[in-house]
Amino acid sequence: MEKVVSRRNIKFLLYEVFGVEDLTKYEYFEDHSQETFDMIIDTAYKLGMDFMYPVFQEMDANPPEYVDGIVKTHPIVKTTMRDFGRDGWINAPMAYEYGGQQIPQVIQNVIQFIFTASNYSLGAYVSLTRGAADLIVHHGSQEQKDLYLEKMFAGEWQGTMALTEPDAGSSLSDIKTSAEDTGEGYYKIKGQKIFISAGDTDAVDNTIHMMLGRIKGAPAGVKGISLFIVPKYRIKDNGDLEYNDVFCAGIEHKLGYKGSPICQLSMGDEGDCRGYLVGEANKGLAYMFQMMNEKRIGVGIGATGKATAAYYAALEYANQRLQGRPLNEKDPNSPQIPIIKHADVKRMLLFQRAICEGALSLALQNAKYRDLVKVGEDAEKFDLISDLMIPVVKTYPSEMGILTTSTAIQCLGGYGFCRDFPVEQYYRDIRIDTLHEGTTGVQGQDLLGRKVTMKGGKAYQLAMEEVRKTIEEAASIDELKAYAAQLKDAQQVFSDVTDYLLAIKETGDKEKFQADASVYLEMAGVLFIGWQWLLQAVVAIKALPTAIDVDKNFYQGKLMTCQYFFKYEMPKLESLGKTLKTSDGLTVAMNAALFED
Repeated sequence: MEKVVSRRNIKFLLYEVFGVEDLTKYEYFEDHSQETFDMIIDTAYKLGMDFMYPVFQEMDANPPEYVDGIVKTHPIVKTTMRDFGRDGWINAPMAYEYGGQQIPQVIQNVIQFIFTASNYSLGAYVSLTRGAADLIVHHGSQEQKDLYLEKMFAGEWQGTMALTEPDAGSSLSDIKTSAEDTGEGYYKIKGQKIFISAGDTDAVDNTIHMMLGRIKGAPAGVKGISLFIVPKYRIKDNGDLEYNDVFCAGIEHKLGYKGSPICQLSMGDEGDCRGYLVGEANKGLAYMFQMMNEKRIGVGIGATGKATAAYYAALEYANQRLQGRPLNEKDPNSPQIPIIKHADVKRMLLFQRAICEGALSLALQNAKYRDLVKVGEDAEKFDLISDLMIPVVKTYPSEMGILTTSTAIQCLGGYGFCRDFPVEQYYRDIRIDTLHEGTTGVQGQDLLGRKVTMKGGKAYQLAMEEVRKTIEEAASIDELKAYAAQLKDAQQVFSDVTDYLLAIKETGDKEKFQADASVYLEMAGVLFIGWQWLLQAVVAIKALPTAIDVDKNFYQGKLMTCQYFFKYEMPKLESLGKTLKTSDGLTVAMNAALFED
């Protein structure tokens, strides 16, 4: 493939839409500039295209193998972990005191976008390790930091997030992994975990699990969950490693995302698995939600990366593939035309571009909010907005990416179904993203059941105000007035539906209130992506008069894609709103027995 992402679009979003270079006026980011950001992005792109993408299909064709209790991975994994550790890619957003480069989260998200578009499976090892290390940075003791961070940041040790259990799944309150205090600075851990990404691998010397468990005697439910560091090999006083009774019992055989193993773990089979408490007892879920929220954002970015790469594969093919003639051409002897000249192919490409570039814009918007929180700029405001947006950032590209990668296959016709081209793999790989870090149903309940109502609805009101600001600016531009009015109407529909659902909540019927939370989440996705497209259109329309020829095409392309979203995607919001206000608790009333033949 010629490319998997557009650097032009990345820099348009970073500098023209979000002005991220302004972050360098704050002390934490003052050592950076637009030039350093560009250098980082260009280097990441080169790594993605020259190092990661060439083994994209190979890692899928030769997935990890489980041999004698050890997971054997592709040799590129070990090389990647060591090289990325040496060159600072694992700890790039960390503070200087941890060897990091203090780059903004918005730049880190761009790096992750490029890496996931290039090879999601390979990039997962790096991002998981960063996330686990970040938990230790924020909540670990100094001793724990000294023991684990250097090796993790060097890519010598892998990090994981170990939550899911056979009988718990997304219901974390039902976690059964037990922890017994020995009084000697560690706990004896016993239990099982499943679906642990990179939970075991021969590519590193040790695997550090950030694991949820329940101390014996702790309260039931989520209030009794603690967080532990559970290494595969514990560190002896002399620095040597010894086996910590963490056994990989097998790996899953998957539809996609095959380059990274999903492991089943058994702890304490020999009665000697030691876990080290992170922070305070019974506060583990709150700690873990830090990593979970970061991973949810990462899942959304990963889905956007995969969908974007599939779009560029379809675009490249559509420009090269000759087939058919214009419908108005009656001469059968006239030359065939590239399929990109057919209206239906252009529609499919517009659909993919509208979803991918809209989702990326929302993710970077969210990341800039996180950076402003870090430097203390309206911290409470931007923290609340960012928190509310996370379920949308995660879910919209995950759900819609399945449709766009399917559309990429359609653009290629029969070839799209074959391994000769990468789109079939992107289609298989992206399917996991609606499940990773909480299913769509979980995200819907998080948005409607918690985020919309938290702090008396303050987060929701602040987010709606951000949308209104863009509407007001666009309404002052003649070419965008109609789209501003359309988004304003859509926001009113969304507001009316929200009020309707909150009124149900006041009746005390929680089941009916959240029955269609996934539909509400879908509706929020359409609204927020429409907001992002209007935001981009405002910038593009202002830039056009002074743009050079190549940039004129870029900006015109932005405006056409915005127009497509408002004409083809935005109308869905009204029908979703109607469904939410007229469903009358249908899914609650449905008797399970009625599904039987």
